[in-house]
Amino acid sequence: MQYWLVKSEPFKYSWDDFVAQGRGMWDGVRSYEARNNLMAMKQGDLALFYHSNEGKEIVGLAKVIHEHYPDPTTDDVRWVVVDFEPVQKLTRAVTLAQIKADNRLQNCALIRQSRLSVIPLRVEEFDVLIELSHA
Repeated sequence: MQYWLVKSEPFKYSWDDFVAQGRGMWDGVRSYEARNNLMAMKQGDLALFYHSNEGKEIVGLAKVIHEHYPDPTTDDVRWVVVDFEPVQKLTRAVTLAQIKADNRLQNCALIRQSRLSVIPLRVEEFDVLIELSHA
């Protein structure tokens, strides 16, 4: 199993929107590196749902339920989407400030590549982030 972090601006697509739908297509990704991360996802992988710009916090846990396929929001065949379903809202949101302050997360791609919208996480990073959500 692999672990990921996906970002969304809550005014465009929030955790609550995602939960209300019961399933979400991660579309509109137009970065090659983020696209490659989508293409690496496998059914059953877990992803942390991060509210970017507004909130700047991890708020929920999602699961990949359909591996990559062509993005229906564009005719450009280079872009793909992945389908997720919500697993659970985190007990407590984990803020970007908390993440930056935790020495165990200093090499996390969320800090090193802050503009990337689909980020791989090492299992150790994922575990620390989950731990912080219970603190």
